[in-house]
Amino acid sequence: MIVVLSPAKTLDYSFSESENNFSVPQFLDRSKTIVDVVKTLNKKELSKLMNVSDKISELNHERFKKWSKAKIPNQQSKQAGLVFKGDVYLGLEFNKLSKSDIEFAQKHLRILSGLYGMLRPLDLIEPYRLEMGTKISIKSFNNLHHFWREEITNSLNKELRNHKALVNLASVEYFTAVNHKDLNTNVVSPVFKDYKNGKYKVISFFAKKARGLMARYIIQNKIKYPEEILEFNLSGYKFCKKESTPATPVYLRKES
Repeated sequence: MIVVLSPAKTLDYSFSESENNFSVPQFLDRSKTIVDVVKTLNKKELSKLMNVSDKISELNHERFKKWSKAKIPNQQSKQAGLVFKGDVYLGLEFNKLSKSDIEFAQKHLRILSGLYGMLRPLDLIEPYRLEMGTKISIKSFNNLHHFWREEITNSLNKELRNHKALVNLASVEYFTAVNHKDLNTNVVSPVFKDYKNGKYKVISFFAKKARGLMARYIIQNKIKYPEEILEFNLSGYKFCKKESTPATPVYLRKES
């Protein structure tokens, strides 16, 4: 079973080298193609493209100028699973996984990325910010979804030859980069709802963290079949058969 996650905007490169194993992203040449285009933009153009403040634009303008196809760990090139620090990764807690957990994650967990296309958790990445929804023209493609779709979908299909299903824990923005109709397997997309103001609904922060929790649950329990995730019960969530379908299992939480 393959699990896909979104990346995070928040990055942390301050940690010491706690994980010696690493791998290299498979689409570095295509990443460089993107970087070469972004480098032609000035700070104001980058700010408009990314819809960010001048301060964030300046930071990322410098990042893209320094970017390289790094293939060894250093202060500016570290493992993706350790670097990402958004809401999803609060649930995943990759830095607390055991050696056997990390080995399983390296085989079964994939992180979609606007710059790198698709990453394994031990793939080395340099500091960047480039969301998958960015409307930038690269060659004959008018946005990153189109630029990455064929590569990501083909790569997933190669991996899915040895797996029974794909569990989609990514956001809509990122999973749109996958042509799910062409995937040679069933796609299961869990939904997490919390009780608020008299009804259950998806609350962004909690749902993102729950996706990370689900990924950790799959990794630590070495789950290989999608029906096994119905037992997920971390942080008070419980599977609700009444609201679920085989493709969309729903988990509810009502905190007292």
